[in-house]
Amino acid sequence: MNELPNHPEQAAPANAAGPALQKSPSHPSHGGGLQALLRPLPLAVAALAVLLAVQTVTSHSRINTLRRDMALSLQKGNAVNAETAALARDVADTAKELQIKVGVLESRQTEAQTQQLALEQLYQDLSKNRDEWALTEVEQVLNTASQQLQLAGNVQGALIALQNADRSLGRSDKPQFLNIRRAIGADIERLRAMPALDLAGVALRLDAVIAQVDALPMLSDEKPLLPAASSRGTRQAQDTATPQPLSLGARMTQTWRNWSQEMWDDVRQLVRVRSVDTPEALMLSPSESFFVRENLKLRLLNARLALLSRNEASFRDDLRSAQEILLKYFDTRAHATQAAQSALRQVQANNLNIEMPTLAESLNAVRNYKAKQ
Repeated sequence: MNELPNHPEQAAPANAAGPALQKSPSHPSHGGGLQALLRPLPLAVAALAVLLAVQTVTSHSRINTLRRDMALSLQKGNAVNAETAALARDVADTAKELQIKVGVLESRQTEAQTQQLALEQLYQDLSKNRDEWALTEVEQVLNTASQQLQLAGNVQGALIALQNADRSLGRSDKPQFLNIRRAIGADIERLRAMPALDLAGVALRLDAVIAQVDALPMLSDEKPLLPAASSRGTRQAQDTATPQPLSLGARMTQTWRNWSQEMWDDVRQLVRVRSVDTPEALMLSPSESFFVRENLKLRLLNARLALLSRNEASFRDDLRSAQEILLKYFDTRAHATQAAQSALRQVQANNLNIEMPTLAESLNAVRNYKAKQ
């Protein structure tokens, strides 16, 4: 603001104008009032200038303060924006991971639901077909037991199979199976009423005879008996048991008696007379004797196989041939041969011609029930 001049030179024109105005005859009152009005004007202008200066300084200060505040606010805003952007990126990454995990969980849930549906369907199928499967299993067991019963005569195996089948049907606790269980029970009672045949015991006896074949004495292996040795030992024992002194005549008599007895025993061993129905049995060579023993073993083994397969005709034919071989080529006076013949007679006394029942009643009951389904 321009202040009014206070110098006399500057105020001179005004004073010069004052007298001119004062000299004006036409306006004497107006000149004094104007001068009165112009006197406080510099003070007002100065005050106004001061006020304007103060206001300007204050405005500049406020503007600078606002600028600083705005700068700080902008810095804080930028920092907040940077943090917000970082958080936004983290949230976006986390959201992507969560989406991937949610997708995996959804796929697993879908797979689990599919498996659950499949299991439920399977359980329903099992519950529906459980009776049919049980009957199929029972039928298979009965077929196997029937075959074993007819081919090998395995009565105990057939009984076990029938009992297992009855137990399996009993677990179902269905009244529809009563007819089948009744037929199985009838077959079980029929098998229990059959005469028992100890096939294992008979086979063990045949095995014992086979093991003794190599030790059985043959006619071609005949050797002289030695009764002289035993009699000499007896006489020597008597001589040592009676050590009392004898006279010369008595000693000579005893010596002569012992010498003659020994000579007689030796002569008696030189010639032996024995009646043999098959003289060729005495003329077997060692190799022929070996083949005779092997032939006897083969016959007994065939008899054992026929026993286990319940072939009555082959069993008895092989045992008959074995008995003939024993009578023809082996020494029947020996205790071992007699024991073998006795064991073969006991084995031959067993009756294998036992008609085995069939399990047709149980099988027909199962098949008729399945046909009605």
